[in-house]
Amino acid sequence: MAVTLEKADLENFPVAPGFLPAAWRGDLMAVYGFARLVDDAGDGDLADPAAAARLLDVPGTPADEGFRLALLDGLERDLDRVFATALGGDRSPHGTAPGADPAEPRHPLMRRLVPLVERHAVTPEPFRRLIEANRVDQTTTRYPGYADLRHYCTLSADPVGRLVLALAGRATPERIELSDAICTALQIVEHLQDVAEDLDRGRIYLPLEDLAAFGVTERDLAADTASRGVRQLVAWEASRARTLLDRGAPLVGTVHGRLRLLLAGFTAGGYAALDAIEAVGFDVLAHRAKPDKRRLAGRAAALFVKGR
Repeated sequence: MAVTLEKADLENFPVAPGFLPAAWRGDLMAVYGFARLVDDAGDGDLADPAAAARLLDVPGTPADEGFRLALLDGLERDLDRVFATALGGDRSPHGTAPGADPAEPRHPLMRRLVPLVERHAVTPEPFRRLIEANRVDQTTTRYPGYADLRHYCTLSADPVGRLVLALAGRATPERIELSDAICTALQIVEHLQDVAEDLDRGRIYLPLEDLAAFGVTERDLAADTASRGVRQLVAWEASRARTLLDRGAPLVGTVHGRLRLLLAGFTAGGYAALDAIEAVGFDVLAHRAKPDKRRLAGRAAALFVKGR
């Protein structure tokens, strides 16, 4: 569990910064722990997948075909236990699947969600979407167009922002729309940073129609350094992500206090990462473009003051 949560330090933005109250930080880390657990299960990055399978009563071994899908199914069953435990058997208001196992959740990172569900008006849907995104990753390795990638982000990224707003009690249709734009942008930025790593896993998150438009082949993405076409492609996708950030940034100005500072930090992380990608000449194959912490702090301060 500790290894999973320690990955928070590798994100482009502060997951649960110290200026937040302890209870709020705990809730955010619980959500992060769930998301990281599901991602690691889907990517085969769990420290001990066999132990997780035994804990969740998932048959088979990590070497078996379909093991990761089975593990994700086991995590979804544990999510049912989270809501059943938190709601004391009254599952219908939150849409938990009928017949869910009423036993307490088995995985320690899942058990951390129980007090969160007890205190806040959250539903299983965003958690299920994050699990579904990882199911998609088991079968889908290419995205024909930008619209297809955007749809994937509705599963893999947007639920996180919706959970943050729900935990703060500030979820409205208008804020959710702005949050979705920010979260999709953050996901695209992460894909740009991880082109080489994703390719090693057999996945390409750059739309195939854009590869064709810039004359980029999969062999080009496997090179040690980016060709001119790859750099142009990355610059194009980065501009799309920046447009989404610009569209969603007014979300910051719709809230106040510590939530405003938190959302400013999230959004600034995206801008700072895009600046880092630009700083290496869009060569994300030769360089790991990570945001500069001072630049991130400056961006966050400006967003906090201006509200966008």
